[in-house]
Amino acid sequence: MTNTYQLTLADIASQEAAYVETIFSLANGHLGLRASDPVMTSATAGTIVNGFYETRPIVYGEAAVGYAKNHQTIVNLPDLRHIHVQTATGDVFRASERQATTLNLATGQLTEQFELRTAADQRIRLTLTSVVGQTTNEIGLRYQFEAINYTGQLQVTKTLAAIDGDEASDDPRKARQVTSLNFATAQVSPRQTNVTITTQTSHKAITLGVLAMGEALTQTIELADKPVLDYIGAVSVIDQPLPAMVGDFATIAADSAQYWRKVWANSAITIEGDDQLTQALHYNLFQLNQAAGRDGVTNIAAKGLSGTGYEGHYFWDTEMYMLPYFIYTQPELARQLLAYRYSILPQARKRAKALGVAQGALFAWRTINGEEASAYYPAGTAQYHINADIAYAVGTYMDVTDDRDFLNQMGFEIVLETARFWAQFGSYRETQAGRRFEFFDVTGPDEYTAIVNNNYYTNRMAKHNLMLAQQLARLVDPAVLRRLNVLDSEVQAFGQIADDIYLPYNQEHQINAQDDSFFDKPVWPFESTPKSHYPLLLHYHPLTIYRHQVAKQADTILAEYLFPADTDQDQLLREYRYYEQITTHDSSLSRSVFSMVASRLNQMDAAYHFFMDTAQMDLVDLQGNAADGLHLANLGGSWLALTTGFAGMHIVNGQLQFTGHLPAAWSKLTFRVRYQNRLLQVEIDQQQLAVVLLEGDALTITIDGEIQTIRQA
Repeated sequence: MTNTYQLTLADIASQEAAYVETIFSLANGHLGLRASDPVMTSATAGTIVNGFYETRPIVYGEAAVGYAKNHQTIVNLPDLRHIHVQTATGDVFRASERQATTLNLATGQLTEQFELRTAADQRIRLTLTSVVGQTTNEIGLRYQFEAINYTGQLQVTKTLAAIDGDEASDDPRKARQVTSLNFATAQVSPRQTNVTITTQTSHKAITLGVLAMGEALTQTIELADKPVLDYIGAVSVIDQPLPAMVGDFATIAADSAQYWRKVWANSAITIEGDDQLTQALHYNLFQLNQAAGRDGVTNIAAKGLSGTGYEGHYFWDTEMYMLPYFIYTQPELARQLLAYRYSILPQARKRAKALGVAQGALFAWRTINGEEASAYYPAGTAQYHINADIAYAVGTYMDVTDDRDFLNQMGFEIVLETARFWAQFGSYRETQAGRRFEFFDVTGPDEYTAIVNNNYYTNRMAKHNLMLAQQLARLVDPAVLRRLNVLDSEVQAFGQIADDIYLPYNQEHQINAQDDSFFDKPVWPFESTPKSHYPLLLHYHPLTIYRHQVAKQADTILAEYLFPADTDQDQLLREYRYYEQITTHDSSLSRSVFSMVASRLNQMDAAYHFFMDTAQMDLVDLQGNAADGLHLANLGGSWLALTTGFAGMHIVNGQLQFTGHLPAAWSKLTFRVRYQNRLLQVEIDQQQLAVVLLEGDALTITIDGEIQTIRQA
């Protein structure tokens, strides 16, 4: 029987070193440790700090006004797990073979076993146990040594290993190498070394430290004693000194275990009859929790803290795929993630002005510091929908928490400034069908279709953004309206524009059209495209892709998922069938959406198929690039596919609703969510869906179309 809170080497796709480093990475929202070999250095090993980045100018052959000015690249820092081991006669253990690895998802503790060898084939066994503090930025590292064919003394030195260089890559999903760093090493005592790293152009500083629990960082030990050496690692807050290290291994391990107990109390999932799938889902949520910034000034990078892919940038992925999980299970953390967006509102206002929109804010498509870092605007800045995505997340957070303090402090201003952008960015146009409000030259979620007029997803999300601003204006404190210079006439105008926004429709297929020109293009020649040429973005010029009818990921279908009341089942089925045929799913964000919509349509074989790809994507390395870091948005999508797909969880007109769609392969699905200061347990079997109130006051909800009031037993 599979332990659903434990992951081993037998549970993953391969033993390739960089891939294993990713899968077994540990983090706490601030720092991340890849599960690197402790005696060998490599380009992929290291320590990653959320929001610690370097910049360098973006060089354009032909620049223009408003282009992004600087790359922002997360920095891979020295490897805190590294040690130098040699025999009494100076033979160094340079070769290593990983023999076993176990990640305990219930406690956050990682245990690895390696066989180390010298050039003379002297061999020993090393067991490394690592744990990351979840309320501190300390790391517990325990090294245990055993003899194999070498039985003498060992000399062990704890180091802060530098990162080897890496070759440049043409893959836009990979990070650039950062070389503009300054290192300053301080020997604090025989037991402690600190290294402070400063970036030359972004002017950021971070300090890493290692502390021996013994008398010195270098120790001589007798293998016959099966010695255990404990060290503490630590990482400072960015631009702050490193505090004194006060923990020990046991304290850090206890802190981690306590944190994960609280997480699983709100997040545990059980699929009866499929322990392996339950394990995969627990792993996904474990990594989601590890990746999320908790300080209000950092967010969730596309690869989390498991790797440097996509340069550590934050995208729309957070709000649309990952934040819902936190809203429904850890609302305090969700508020911190939204606080990051509020913290970069000044940069967003500047970005709007650079794009010719005098009022409102436009959030950067990809960023760390709030400034746009996308050098390719057709698939970057032109994805204006990020504004409405963030506003949608604010609306969901308010529906689930009713956090009026957040609304007054941050939430309303985010929604207001994004609504103001849409009101000025769009244009009224007279047509034979009447006067309508439109958005020109935008890119929707589908990055294989760029710079089009009236992308359905963008227009529908903008409509919601404007309506939400009008709705929240009635809830916010009047003092906030005065501070933000909000007049009744402006709020009324938001409502009128929302009513007038054009949503494109294709009469021939009788479905919502992805954009004005999508159906005018020839369908991509799928039959003659070899499997080796996917993803298309790595094999074809963007202009080749743009002139065809092909989707990288869910676009109009994503809008249908977000607004279930918009479309009847017959039209939704037509849309699902059409768009699924021309979608490559080259983006890891796609399959979960198709699973959720298939569930709504009771197309359960398809829903199950897409879900299984989503749930196990990184554990089977479906995309083929997990070595660069996990697909964090997909991890969130797997939770959404369960809760909003198979359980049909949605909030409609202020009321929580569930509709069961359980796959035939499962006998029962159980999960937990928090809703308005209540803890709910949702249980679905092949006969019914039931909701049990575990904490909080009685609640009226809708289950399979029937209004019910639930109370604690």
